[in-house]
Amino acid sequence: MPVLQHIRSSFRELSILLLVFLIYGIVCMIQPRFFSVQAVINIFLFFPYLLLIALGEMIEIISRNVDLSLGSILCFAGYLLGSIFGANPEFSILLGIVIAIGIGALLGLLNGMVVTVFKIPSVIVTLGTMYLYRGVIFYAGGGKLIENYKIPRALIRLSQINASIIGIPYSIIIALAAALLVAFFLRRLRLGRDIYAAGSNPRAAETRGISLGKINILVFVIAGALSGFASMIFMSRIGFMDPGSAGRGLEFTAIAAVVIGGCSMGGGVGTTLGTVIGCLMLGVINNAISITGISGYWQEAIYGFIIILSVIADNYIKQGLGGSKVPRKGNNPVTAGGGESRA
Repeated sequence: MPVLQHIRSSFRELSILLLVFLIYGIVCMIQPRFFSVQAVINIFLFFPYLLLIALGEMIEIISRNVDLSLGSILCFAGYLLGSIFGANPEFSILLGIVIAIGIGALLGLLNGMVVTVFKIPSVIVTLGTMYLYRGVIFYAGGGKLIENYKIPRALIRLSQINASIIGIPYSIIIALAAALLVAFFLRRLRLGRDIYAAGSNPRAAETRGISLGKINILVFVIAGALSGFASMIFMSRIGFMDPGSAGRGLEFTAIAAVVIGGCSMGGGVGTTLGTVIGCLMLGVINNAISITGISGYWQEAIYGFIIILSVIADNYIKQGLGGSKVPRKGNNPVTAGGGESRA
């Protein structure tokens, strides 16, 4: 079955990538301006902070968790760091990144502890913390906007083309480097494979000595840390921090990218490459809507349609490769090494 899983995943990722090129080609015919270097750059500049959020969401979904608080974690960490930068203009960017990652990891730890200790479904816990984190930071900051002049120029330059010596904004390189690290973690390290095992068959994973509680806490900490990191890239790209809107709805966009990329909401299945391609597709759609003058309200409708289409297509691919015969319920004697561990 691992061979069939690899084939199914590769076919799905190739299909999504071809669809990305198809959408791009159609939009280019409708609006030739889309076929330009600047349009491609705009697509990829939408990409970095979404990819960081989506990577964390992917890890959680693989472990059979869903996190609705990642956008609020981005807002919380970003607003705190923005306040620090505003009060201390010479504050180190690298130290700021470390602090943002730490704040995100702590908020993720809180999510994971509540889910694990109180045995509450993650979607319920994070629905609560989504409002809690944003409400706390909004109240603490008095709802004030952190304006552009308070954001360090060195941070802004991470998303500027003319600041990069290779012609690609550093924020894109950073996000892709993070994706490679996540892929290495999931594919090469035992802890990463344990996440797949826990999501594929929790009962079998426990019989092999895998602590589901520790896995749950770990995935929330990783996702929180990635969201904290994403807050710095978000500030770099947007240029300000609004506690009321920063990161709002980003967790749902990330879930869309992950599902489009082939990650199963049932756990145990998902790849980093698929998530990267899913984010790329949403970047193309986002910029296509903008450049063609279509109302932004259609964006969510299009996202929803593509999610449904992706799930239907994935089910057909799975059935065509015999995947429908694989037992998925926890009371079936499936080995804990199941799941799609190709990252």
